[in-house]
Amino acid sequence: MELIKFGKLEKLAKKSLNKKDRSAAQVVVQDVVDIKKGERLLIIANPATSSIAQELYLAASELEAIPTLIFQNDKTSFDNANPEVIAAIKTEPDVCFSISNVKLGKDAEAQTNPYVAEDGQKYPHIFDYLLDGKKTMRAIWTPGITEDMLNRTANIDYEELKERCVNLKKIFDGAKSVHVTAPGGTDVEIHIQGRELLFDDGDFTKPGSGGNIPAGEVFISPVVGKTNGVIVYDGSMTFSDGDALLEEPITCVVEEGFVTSITGGASAKRLLKTITEAESKPALMEKEKKLQPEQAPVYKRNARNIGELGIGLNPAAQITGNMLEDEKAFHTCHFAIGENYDNDAPALIHLDGVVREPTITINYADKESVTILENGNLIIK
Repeated sequence: MELIKFGKLEKLAKKSLNKKDRSAAQVVVQDVVDIKKGERLLIIANPATSSIAQELYLAASELEAIPTLIFQNDKTSFDNANPEVIAAIKTEPDVCFSISNVKLGKDAEAQTNPYVAEDGQKYPHIFDYLLDGKKTMRAIWTPGITEDMLNRTANIDYEELKERCVNLKKIFDGAKSVHVTAPGGTDVEIHIQGRELLFDDGDFTKPGSGGNIPAGEVFISPVVGKTNGVIVYDGSMTFSDGDALLEEPITCVVEEGFVTSITGGASAKRLLKTITEAESKPALMEKEKKLQPEQAPVYKRNARNIGELGIGLNPAAQITGNMLEDEKAFHTCHFAIGENYDNDAPALIHLDGVVREPTITINYADKESVTILENGNLIIK
């Protein structure tokens, strides 16, 4: 990807900030995170995402924020972030953008000695600790972002998106379980009692808030050990080394919360390889003192955990083979294998997979139920 030359940056800096004429990067810094004059912004990028990172740097500079841009090589699900990157995050910027081609990378030090928040919650990454633990930072992370994706999906009606997210949260509140079926063969029941529906509505203006660009999903962590059924991934899938469209479906049998079998073609074998690697690595990491004592069996077990159910809500998103966008697409839901968002199922992986045209029904303890998607169509506006 071509680097933006500073002469071009100067010309772009003169671009009008009128809402109609704004670039996607300007929308992100103004509307999504609401950068203020004098705020410190840390942007972490890879060579492949350099143009986007520099556009964001410029857009923040226009608002008289204080941006810093740092590059590292691409990181997979199993790689550590460069120590210089971790050190930069430790400076506790007001806002942090992880504009990564694949992943930000793990925090090697915190994997062994996690940060502990005031409520006792442990965080194995400084990024998560500042965002979710101390709640002092606003953040965006964009694994796999491309210029085309940014330009197509960032400038949407965020008020409408937020309204959808809030309405769905009201329906999920107090629910006992969710039943998901789909034409491809998915038929799975997940228990969510006591879990909270989270959402990526593109409003990351308050400390402790953050999410993806493109934004546009609601998601929840199933209760560990209480998901049963069959998930047939027929859209796209995340692997340790990237994402891909699925030419053949991947069928996963889930028993008591964990994947017990994976069948299909080459993509199924690729998924199994990633999970197997995530099962075997923790023992070596514990031996090398890169994990806390007795954590290896926990990480191994959770490599097969169903860690997320998400629903796509961005009308501009499409299934392209890039999970950052795919999981936001209308008419889809996604299930993740591995780590969850409630911090009670740590794992080395979080592998999202898309299911097309799902029907999703929310069930309550009093046996009432509400269908929110039917054959992929959102019924609840």
